Amino acid sequence: MGLAAHCGGICAWLNLPDGAVGTATIESKANFLRAVRDGAIVATSRPLHEGRTLIVVETELSDKQQRLAAKVTQTQAYHYPRA
Repeated sequence: MGLAAHCGGICAWLNLPDGAVGTATIESKANFLRAVRDGAIVATSRPLHEGRTLIVVETELSDKQQRLAAKVTQTQAYHYPRA
């Protein structure tokens, strides 16, 4: 979950809209599908929705045989400077 949360946050930050200065996770949901007992884990994150105030990011975690181990969905709020 830590890897998925980190990658989801990076994905949100890389997709900041104009004027936004950061993000904060407001919701996270994980579905764990299989254990990964050895080897590497590959995380792939992509935005599902990009709005003015929120972004929804999906992260998939796979093992070295490219079998899906977990799917995590995060909702992140954009931070804007106060006027």
